[in-house]
Amino acid sequence: MVNIKPRERDAIVQALRAGVVPKQGLRHIQVGRAMEIEQLVKDIDHIADGGATIRFIIGEYGSGKTFFMNLIRLVALEKGLVAMFADLAPDRRIHASGGQARSLYAEMARNMATRTKADGGALSSVVERFVSQAHHDAEKGDLATGAVIHERLSHIQELTGGFDFATVIKRYWEGHEAGDEELQTSALRWLRGEFSTRTDARKALGVRTIVDDATVYDHLKLMSSFVKAAGYKGLLVGLDEMVNLYKLSSAQARNANYEQILRILNDVLQGSAGHLGFLMGGTPEFLMNTRRGLYSYEALQTRLAANSFARDGLVDLSGPVIRLANLTPEDLFILLSNIRAIMQSSGNDLPDEALEAFMSHCAERIGEAYFRTPRNTITAFVNLLAVLEQNPDVKWTDLVSDVDVGADGGEDMSDVDESVGGVQPEGDEMASFRL
Repeated sequence: MVNIKPRERDAIVQALRAGVVPKQGLRHIQVGRAMEIEQLVKDIDHIADGGATIRFIIGEYGSGKTFFMNLIRLVALEKGLVAMFADLAPDRRIHASGGQARSLYAEMARNMATRTKADGGALSSVVERFVSQAHHDAEKGDLATGAVIHERLSHIQELTGGFDFATVIKRYWEGHEAGDEELQTSALRWLRGEFSTRTDARKALGVRTIVDDATVYDHLKLMSSFVKAAGYKGLLVGLDEMVNLYKLSSAQARNANYEQILRILNDVLQGSAGHLGFLMGGTPEFLMNTRRGLYSYEALQTRLAANSFARDGLVDLSGPVIRLANLTPEDLFILLSNIRAIMQSSGNDLPDEALEAFMSHCAERIGEAYFRTPRNTITAFVNLLAVLEQNPDVKWTDLVSDVDVGADGGEDMSDVDESVGGVQPEGDEMASFRL
């Protein structure tokens, strides 16, 4: 049996049953994608060495984009990077004029994670680490802490918006020294992008700028420099559900967001950014649709086009786009075995014969698609194990033949409801599942 804590086990099972990615315990169920993971680990090392990277993780709904990005996030945290991840939504975009971009930044800042605070909320810890180190070194050198902070942030002040950024960090230290929690809280609010007007920021902190829709990317570059100054190796930014840009009805709004993506891409490819990496997860339509997707923007299409020599089974993972490969039957068998080990106690395991029968049934019902989008298959399998666990007298052979797994978005799942206790989503609800 897998050595796993009951709390972690329950979290994994609950997430898999709902069709979403577990926030913990990913190592217990990760299979396949070896080449892609190896390439992204190299990217993380490149970021730690002062470079910049950008990757578009492309896959169908349910293919494992979010799982893959979260796995890379955990690797980055273990290697000493800071992670800022968020999902795009109708009210959260990369570029906007009504506060949607600032809302995205605020969500990323709230989700900031480090190795010791992997679940998010690490911004205050990062700031505290920076000022504590500055204070310690100031005492050793018999210097004023403010002077040391100013020296260590001098390179940040040269960047766009860097002067006010450095001023806010100094205000945090002043609040720390004076025991002024309100001043410290205001500084953290500014860093999280929670000030909506410059007037409020000027009253609270004496700065004339805030994180707004036009400066989100600039503040991400500032944050990457700051976390490096705080002793971390770099910043990894993850943006999932990029398909929300594809869904924008306004061509002008889409193009404005694509222009911002182009700016980021150019900065990364030209070496203008440092200690900074981007992961962007989206569907093939988001990338390749020539009317609404990234390919509708000619400059992006030329930069993100596939390598014409990578065909007939050949792969090239060195470009910005990584298309998630299908799981092999062997990978899926190992995945189901891992889930079985997590859910079932020793001596009461479902036999390998049952796993093979379940896979054969899925292959017969939906064909090759269940290797490409395993989410529905996993959800049905977890439901099957749940029923067997709670009904010891029921045999797996009585249930497997009744399982039906939807191929594209889970439209055909009525038999799952009846045989393994699943709850069928209505309409477009399956589009919100992410595994």
